[in-house]
This record gives sequence, structure tokens and C-alpha cells, in this order.
Amino acid sequence: MSTSEYVIEADWIRVRFGGITALDGVRIAVRPGEVCGLIGPNGAGKTTLFDVLSGIRRPDEGHVVLDGTDITRRSPAWRARHGMRRTFQRQQLFGQLTVADNLVVAQEWRGGGGGLAADLLAAPTRRTRATARRERAAEVMRSCGLDALAGSYAGTLPVGQARMAELARALADPPRVLLLDEPASGMSSEERAQLAAVIRHLTAEAGCAVILVEHNVAFVMELCTRVVVLDLGKVLAEGSATEVRQNPAVRDAYLGTPNAALDRAADKGVDGPGGS
Repeated sequence: MSTSEYVIEADWIRVRFGGITALDGVRIAVRPGEVCGLIGPNGAGKTTLFDVLSGIRRPDEGHVVLDGTDITRRSPAWRARHGMRRTFQRQQLFGQLTVADNLVVAQEWRGGGGGLAADLLAAPTRRTRATARRERAAEVMRSCGLDALAGSYAGTLPVGQARMAELARALADPPRVLLLDEPASGMSSEERAQLAAVIRHLTAEAGCAVILVEHNVAFVMELCTRVVVLDLGKVLAEGSATEVRQNPAVRDAYLGTPNAALDRAADKGVDGPGGS
């Protein structure tokens, strides 16, 4: 058991693409039950940081630590099996499967109980595990408001429902760390409220650490307990939503407009600049 107060830590991360430094000494650490918002203008390095945290890209310098263990060289699959989940800007659902089957598949890595022989013979161990996974899928779909869509093919869902289904799949096998890349994009106000409720329940009840990249400023300011602002690959500011909102450097660098623009965006739900 780790003695660190943080679930996930990224320490002095540097990533270079040729002569361009995408991340320059970035540090971020998130505690259990915390929702950390990650915002910034186009090209700030948000998605690159997510790639480093999830193991898709190895940093040129720096370390990633999960529950006190250095995982910098661990694969995305290893990280997923140790409690890290991620959603993407573009939905990565199995479109030819139903919503329910997408959630069941997310649990299959734990094994079927008895291997191929048990599958062929429909052994009790296999049936028991299959039933448990179906029950878990149903539980998560209820919490995400997807009950009525359980039998719908994922590829037929509109954007907002597809994003919620992808979140549900990430939750099917309970996460320790959840990386959400623009989860509210394309959602209606009702769907965003449902999304926020699911995230709050996840952090409060399960102690999951959530890192959220989102361009809807109001959503970030309302939901996140802490906000980190990236600009040109560096951490420009960090603090509570109120502290970040009032930071003059954030106002200038994030929107590049008069200070009132950030207030309007935060108050009315206007999206910030797109891209990562």
C-alpha cells in the first residue's frame, strides 16, 4: 500500500516533437476523490499530457507515479489493469456491439473462469462470472441514465449518449484514476448535469481521482475542486476555480480577450478555445 497522499502524479514531464517542446517541466498530482480540471488554449499540451499519463506516449524526461509506484515505462494495458481509465475526444466505442455488451467487454480481461474448456462446456464458473458482469453492466448503466439504451448498438447513438456510454464503459471495471478528454462535448444541458452527477458520485463514494480536460468553462468551474491551466506546454496557474478565474495571466493567455470574457464563459457555459 502506497504512503503517498496522491493517487496519480506526473513529475517534471517534458515531451518534444522535433524542435517543438509540447510539455516543459509539467507537474500535476491528484488526490483520491479529487476532480482536477485541466484547461488551456489550443496547443497547450493537454492531450499530450493525457497520452503520457495513460502510457500512449513516453516522456522524454520526468516520471509518472501511480499509488506511489513509478509507472513511466509501463504499457497502457498495464495501467488499465491497475485502475487507470481514459475516454477520448473522439468516441472509441465498439459500434457493432450494444451498449450493454460494451460494458461487459470492459470486464473480460479478468478472465472467464476455467478458460476455453469452461466456455465450450458452459461451466458453472463461467456462467457465474458472466452473470456478475451483466449485473455490473446494468448497475453502471442505471447510474449513467442508459437503462433504455442497453440493447441499442453503440454506433447508432448520438454524440451526447455515445459520450455517456463511453464513460459507463470506463466505469464498468471500477477505476482508481479516470482521465476524461472533453466528456461534455456535444452533450445537452441535461446530459451534462447527468455527467456531473456521475462524476461527483464516483469521487465521493469510490474515492476515484478524476482529471478532466474540457472546453466548457462553466462545467469545469462548477465541477472541479482544483483547476490547472496549461499554456505553451507549461503550468501557467493552479488553484481553486475561483483563484484561477481571477488570475489575470489566465484571462490573458486562455482567451486572449478582455477579462470579462472569462466571466461570461464561466457564468453562461460558453466553451473556451478548442483543441489540445
